[in-house]
Amino acid sequence: MRYVLWLIAIFSATFSHAAERPNVLLVVSDDLTACLGCYGNSVCRTPHLDRLAAEGVLFERAYCQYPVCGPSRASLMSGLYPNRTKMLGNNYDLGAYRVSNPELAEHPSIGGFLRRNGYVSFRVSKIFHMGIPGGIEAGDAGGDDPDSWDRAFNVMAPETASPGILELLSPKRKHYGSNFTRIAVPDELVATQADYLAASQAVALLENRARGRADSKFLRPEEPFFLAVGFVRPHVPLVAPQRLMQSYPDDEAQLPVVPEGDLDDVPRPAAAMENLGRYGMNLQQQKGALSAYYASVSFMDEQVGRLLDALDRLELRDNTVVIFTSDHGYNLGEHDCWQKLSLFEESTRVPLIVSAPGYVQSRGQKSTAIAELIDLYPTIADLTGLTDKMPANLQGESLVPLLQNPGQPREKQSAYTVTHQRGESLRTSRYRYNRWGEAGEELYDHEQDPREFTNLAGDPGHAAILAEFRQQLESRRELSR
Repeated sequence: MRYVLWLIAIFSATFSHAAERPNVLLVVSDDLTACLGCYGNSVCRTPHLDRLAAEGVLFERAYCQYPVCGPSRASLMSGLYPNRTKMLGNNYDLGAYRVSNPELAEHPSIGGFLRRNGYVSFRVSKIFHMGIPGGIEAGDAGGDDPDSWDRAFNVMAPETASPGILELLSPKRKHYGSNFTRIAVPDELVATQADYLAASQAVALLENRARGRADSKFLRPEEPFFLAVGFVRPHVPLVAPQRLMQSYPDDEAQLPVVPEGDLDDVPRPAAAMENLGRYGMNLQQQKGALSAYYASVSFMDEQVGRLLDALDRLELRDNTVVIFTSDHGYNLGEHDCWQKLSLFEESTRVPLIVSAPGYVQSRGQKSTAIAELIDLYPTIADLTGLTDKMPANLQGESLVPLLQNPGQPREKQSAYTVTHQRGESLRTSRYRYNRWGEAGEELYDHEQDPREFTNLAGDPGHAAILAEFRQQLESRRELSR
């Protein structure tokens, strides 16, 4: 009898511990720069993400590790720099970084790690790389990592074939994955869109788990969940409901100021990164692209709101970690650059909001500490009580101390980002240093020049700072491998 009671006690304690562990909802937007209302943008309307920021900690200086979808997502999900994953371009092979670097064949992603440690793991839409719009139109998994999930749901949506008039805004770019195309979808047909479908699927998962459906063993409502939801907007094509497109009139769009000769002092690869000449957009088309981008962001924000509402309605919010971010930033005309790839601030900086149960004292606060997307893996491990089981080779650091006290300093002093054409960048709280192999360098002082207009790399007065950054970059490159 004592043996039976002992078994019951052990089982009860184990079950109680599992039940107490928080759920995790990771939401990843696509091609989203930090243009949210909670980041100070007074034009782009994002009330639901603003609400999330009020319930958590907003990171002012969060940076991606590669300003392109595939490498950045592999880095985020693996907790490793691109130099380690060997993903330095978009990879459509199933297995993601496991394929690009066979040495990582047994290295679990965030989802795989949580699966191994008592979580049920779900994916909805794009988390690892997936071609947009082609992957969504085909409903395929792209370069997903199947080992990460107990169940994965792809989304099939019309994208460039969406109802509405397709307007090409970039005459020199015809490819739908990289041009600027705008489609205003009739409001009554919004449910056909990829992000709406993704939110619907995610909400259905949450609702079915809350009901404890016994006929769906993959839902496993007795276990905490990890739910990764990918929203493809504002990645082109810029598709949004007509009401949102109309709410951002082209004539009211305010393009960023670009000084004459802005790129004359940067290395050739930096000036070549997705500049205006490659798109051929006139002033009105640029305004149209900016307006459509904001409309797409607002549409994506509405889907985030549906997820948050579901958590509240199902009484899951108090035991669910919610993390929102993007795979990288985006240029919207700054330096006459559009889209991604560049090492300028707008392309490398990402929005990052972390809202976790128990950190009431820091809700609504902002952290100016340097953060990287590779920090999310150890952060999630920390928040779920699994730090002691983390892979030893993770290259990020937990952000939990900043959830406890957003204003405290951090040991990590710089973010490291790489891109095409041997581009590398270090971003500290004050400076950005870029190097393009033998093609040249850039140095910007964000205290004096937050828009990165003046390259100080050739200024004798900054020679000592430049030498220090060169040394730091060499060291960081080695550590990232």
